[in-house]
Amino acid sequence: MKRIVSILLAIWPVFAMAQMVEPVKWSGETVGDSVRIKAQIEPGWHMNIIEFGEREFDEEFADSFVITVAASEVTPIRFNACDDEMCTAPETWSYSEAVIQQSGPTAELSNSASGLLIIFLMGMLGGLLAIFTPCVWPIIPMTVSFFLKKGGGRRDAVLYGLSIIVLYVGLGLLVTLLFGASALNDLSTNAIVNIVFFLILVIFALSFFGLFEITLPDSWSTALDSKARSTGGFLSILLMAFTLVIVSFSCTGPIIGTLLVEAAGHSLLAPAIGMLGFAIALALPFSLFAMFPQWLKQAPKSGDWMTSFKVVLAFLELALSLKFLSVADLAYGWGILPRWLFLVLWIACFAGIGIYLLWNIHRVSTTRKIIRVLVIIPSFVFACYLVPGLWGAPVKAVSAFAPPMEIEGREVFYDFEEGMAYARQENKPVLVDFTGYGCVNCRKMEAFVLANDSVKERLKNYVFIELYVDDRLDKDADGESEGNENSRLQRERFGSNAQPLYVQLNPLGFQIAEPMAFTIDPQEFLEWLQY
Repeated sequence: MKRIVSILLAIWPVFAMAQMVEPVKWSGETVGDSVRIKAQIEPGWHMNIIEFGEREFDEEFADSFVITVAASEVTPIRFNACDDEMCTAPETWSYSEAVIQQSGPTAELSNSASGLLIIFLMGMLGGLLAIFTPCVWPIIPMTVSFFLKKGGGRRDAVLYGLSIIVLYVGLGLLVTLLFGASALNDLSTNAIVNIVFFLILVIFALSFFGLFEITLPDSWSTALDSKARSTGGFLSILLMAFTLVIVSFSCTGPIIGTLLVEAAGHSLLAPAIGMLGFAIALALPFSLFAMFPQWLKQAPKSGDWMTSFKVVLAFLELALSLKFLSVADLAYGWGILPRWLFLVLWIACFAGIGIYLLWNIHRVSTTRKIIRVLVIIPSFVFACYLVPGLWGAPVKAVSAFAPPMEIEGREVFYDFEEGMAYARQENKPVLVDFTGYGCVNCRKMEAFVLANDSVKERLKNYVFIELYVDDRLDKDADGESEGNENSRLQRERFGSNAQPLYVQLNPLGFQIAEPMAFTIDPQEFLEWLQY
């Protein structure tokens, strides 16, 4: 014991000397075209300014140091501090880097939260759609009747609904564990993977059109059903829920696959959040009909209407698949799906829904005529809404899916250094737009904000630099693409990896405002612009 104490006493001075001392705390804020910089100095210490642009400081500063300079004159400050016993090694503090550290993660967190909410709502919509498919709707009365006859009734139905939620959320977590969040993000902008996603959705659509069925082996459902009937308690209910998952796969598979594909790249939790929304919506009718069995008498009976429902979903699957083909096409510059062709195909899909439902409408009952008309009219209206987009109209409703439109009246640089060189030459401020071909919110912001006439007029004051983080073209000698370089610039210099991100710089490259993340309010963006 004494030996251990002696060793600790011997090495203690080493640890004491190795402790970090930070007697100077820097802060700064932008006030109009100026920057106010302040250093707070701990008692007993004084600070020396070694280098700060062209300025010379002969005196030592105690307590605090405050200076206000023009934003264009802000440069890193090199300094050190001393007390009666020691001096710190020279350090450098940069105002622009401090602003980045304070502002970057906030924008990323906000964007992630809104993205998860959208994924959850998409999941719920998918679950609601799945209810009315031929693989799920007929199972509801049979399952509820089975619970009521067993005597478990409402309790078992609620447990059954919870089991469905557990199974589908588990599927979402499994996807994340298999691929990982970073891999999912890479997959979402990889051309080959987007082509695979495109083909998967086309196959799902063809399945809904009735060309073939995507099913899991019958032996799986038979074995699970037999096991569920011979088992008691919660395990029996869980196995029944598992049987539903397998039996309904030919209808729910395309919807789940679409949801998981769309969730790829959003965040670590996105697949599970999407599956949570899907499972809640899917489980809801089983629990509600068990609690209120009399509602089953008023529920629509199974029939041909479910086939029509699947065909409508097939057209929607085809339309969505084009988004993934577009991402690959833009990232690699193939030029096979320009904006006008994308819109033509979407017009065909939504007009196809209207034509299909209108065909033989006279043969269905009055109630179903009314339901069909309620779908036919919006389908034709939306198809007509897209037509002006062929001649340059923004068609904002599809901005999240369609290839980006060219915004007239502005000069754009796609290389950061080239744009900054031009800004110094013209002595103009810079607006850097970190974006991506696969970025849904980027397309929305371009359509709702950047295409706004007042915003376009203000942007004439700036040198506009547009940097795509998923651009796979123009690889350098090391095999690194432009997109990788742009992504690294955003992460390392501006402290964020979420798109869109807009950054204002002066001609010398210093930040003149906190970065702006996603918004669809042009007025908010105008108030943020400094020039």
